Amino acid sequence: MDTGVKNYVFEPEVTSVAIAGQSMRFPVRRIYCVGRNYLDHIREMKEGDERDPPFFFQKPADAIVEPNAEVRYPPHTSDFQYEVELVIAVGRRGRRIDIANALDHVFGYAVGIDLTRRDRQRDARAAGLPWEVGKSFDASAPCGPIHRAADIGHPSAGKITLSVNGDTRQTGDIAQMIWSCSEIVSNLSLQYALAAGDLIFTGTPAGVGPVQPGDRLVADIATMEKLELTIGSREA
Repeated sequence: MDTGVKNYVFEPEVTSVAIAGQSMRFPVRRIYCVGRNYLDHIREMKEGDERDPPFFFQKPADAIVEPNAEVRYPPHTSDFQYEVELVIAVGRRGRRIDIANALDHVFGYAVGIDLTRRDRQRDARAAGLPWEVGKSFDASAPCGPIHRAADIGHPSAGKITLSVNGDTRQTGDIAQMIWSCSEIVSNLSLQYALAAGDLIFTGTPAGVGPVQPGDRLVADIATMEKLELTIGSREA
């Protein structure tokens, strides 16, 4: 029973994301990611049968990176890659959510980048091991400000792009997602009890590729604030 007395051995840190147009922030509980949600990306990665459904994996909440940050080139990789994604911010608890009611659980949307140690991901996949080493490392989840659904609605179409040093590398439309936002929320809620504070990265279009120290990334989705970051020097 919670008596209201907190006896922590240290003060816990709260990871949060900005909310567009507000001083209050969105506290992050969990980060879920959807794999295999754009056909052109499945084809470029040559990953299994195109008829296979997307699947979910997680990143730690403190992998969040704010806009305009410098992200150090991580250790244990020589193939550090970007994936631009639409991010769903969950604002209401739910389990076994009907598709028809799924968007009622959405607080808003943001632009995100799923940073990936691609060589480590491929190694893990080939060995039949979990993807954490390739996907769930420090600073692997840059996320822009969350735009409230009350302000922008629930986007089902819109251009999604990522450029590196001014050169456009990824171009697509969120209408190309295999699973829509409502389907993602509904299906994920069959596996986990969703709650306010959850973020869902919804998958990436084709054009993923490597970055190097000094590169400037700009991720953009129609009607939302861009997400910009710089790749820093290699970590020892």
